[in-house]
Amino acid sequence: MTAPIFEHLATAYLPGAFKHPTTFYFSLGTLKMTVILGPEGCRVREGKPAQDANCVCKMSEELFNRIWNDGYRPGMKEFLSGAIKSNAPGLLQEFLAAFGKD
Repeated sequence: MTAPIFEHLATAYLPGAFKHPTTFYFSLGTLKMTVILGPEGCRVREGKPAQDANCVCKMSEELFNRIWNDGYRPGMKEFLSGAIKSNAPGLLQEFLAAFGKD
């Protein structure tokens, strides 16, 4: 169910939400996706990015779906327990806002 979310990101992106190209790498169970957001738009591709991502995020597909589809906003508990692992949690909030999901 998560893959369709990524298929529609380019059309859901709010132009100009990111002023500089910013790379996100999502590892959601077996699904690995790279999303690049910038002033020109949103690019999505399967797999790891060619270079280091600005934000790496690892969580279950179920939790990602809950965040994206149900408006759930995780707290410190998810990060401290390891349910969500990220090198840049603040960028994850900006990612959601770039799609009107803040």
